[in-house]
Amino acid sequence: NYPNPFNPITTISYNVETSGYVNLKIYDVMGRLVRTLVDNKYVSAGYQEGYSVVWNSLDNYGKKVSAGLYIYRLESATHSMANKMILLK
Repeated sequence: NYPNPFNPITTISYNVETSGYVNLKIYDVMGRLVRTLVDNKYVSAGYQEGYSVVWNSLDNYGKKVSAGLYIYRLESATHSMANKMILLK
């Protein structure tokens, strides 16, 4: 994600090796789901410009989340990965 740390907006860019459905979710450090940014979206492999999603530090209910460490998890048909990001206020 860029920027990292961020306040209040960050962009998460990704690409996939195999075409298929993708999920991108954000969790707090306790493992609770905070926000679903991509929910079973079909994406094509090798898309040269890649894909990106903007997170505005709101949860699934439209409330601002508190400052701290968050983990985003990208899952595709063949891979999954997770990374940390820091929200500063």
